[in-house]
Amino acid sequence: MKKDQLTLYAYSRCSTCRKAMAWLDAHDIAYEVEEILDNPPTTTLFHHWLEAQGVALSSLYNSSGEKYRELRMKDRIPTLSLEEQVALLASHGKLVKRPLLTDGNEVLVGFKEPQWAQALLESHS
Repeated sequence: MKKDQLTLYAYSRCSTCRKAMAWLDAHDIAYEVEEILDNPPTTTLFHHWLEAQGVALSSLYNSSGEKYRELRMKDRIPTLSLEEQVALLASHGKLVKRPLLTDGNEVLVGFKEPQWAQALLESHS
């Protein structure tokens, strides 16, 4: 992952997002924050991550979130097309697993320190 233009899609009240920001700060990695509720990733970005990087669609859902339960996504997902699911993710930031860290090409979904270290530290020391 290229470290020169990182965007972190985060929710300000999310403790995992705050941990991710603290980790990035501790490693002197610059990033811009996008509030995922106000400005979720676009359908174009979601499609790119799904196709080019092979990200699993199911991994992009915040399946433990309130919006996921409110919209009964567990029952609805099997009936929705890929386009419909991507449109929902792009229009409801709370449906998206967070944080998302992207360089515009690759994406890291959720904060898992070993995965982030491998993507951001080990290959770019």
